Amino acid sequence: MKLTLTCLLATLLTFGIQAQNIKAYTTAQAHSHNDYVRKRPFYDAYEQQFGSIEADVHLVNDTLYVAHDSKEINPNKTLAALYLTPIQEQADKNGGNIYPQKNVHLQLLIDLKTSGPETLAALVKELEPYKKVLAPSGLVTVVVSGNVPDPATFENYPDYIFFDGRPENTYTPAQLAHIGLISQAFQKYSRWNGEGPLLEKEKKNIQKMITQTHDLGKKVRIWATPDNINSWKTMMSLGVDYLNTDKVLEMGDYLRTAPR
Repeated sequence: MKLTLTCLLATLLTFGIQAQNIKAYTTAQAHSHNDYVRKRPFYDAYEQQFGSIEADVHLVNDTLYVAHDSKEINPNKTLAALYLTPIQEQADKNGGNIYPQKNVHLQLLIDLKTSGPETLAALVKELEPYKKVLAPSGLVTVVVSGNVPDPATFENYPDYIFFDGRPENTYTPAQLAHIGLISQAFQKYSRWNGEGPLLEKEKKNIQKMITQTHDLGKKVRIWATPDNINSWKTMMSLGVDYLNTDKVLEMGDYLRTAPR
């Protein structure tokens, strides 16, 4: 009887901790994966008040285009047109704030698809006119992913450029100061399809990575997670900081209205 009661109390405590984690989430913890493929890039996620938006970038000649691969490049879909100009417009409209609410941050994850040094140099040049709205002085944190340079060169870039790290890499304290986020593919941990429970062993491996990352003072994004409510709940219970989704409107509705 004592053993049964102990097990019951442990189960209730675990459920309570998970429920507490889930309750704390808002659309500020949502990440709009491949945001540029939507009919309204930036604005769909912005109107849902997402905390993170992703854009894949290709350098062609001197212009940065937003597309998944080079075959999809559209001359009208530049990084400036789809993201930087709208962000600046919102900052001008809201007195320096990106969202109407004061001091709400936005992460712009820029995935470099073409050669790192040249593309990154072009990105630095492109961002320079917008640096007042960029962290550390502003409310938009630019995190560079994809073709990320050697961490030994991080300090060579302006302070408004942060980088997407990997949990398996070891960074010096100086390098870690330039890391804005730690990301990893879900498939590194599991082949779960989002139906039913995640295997306990896989859950523990993910939890270990999250704890180690949080101990470094960094936030976690896991990409290519199953994209359904059951998966969202699971990632929330594990403490993933940015919930990866292609279903911007659905996740926005869920995070605002789901029963806790």
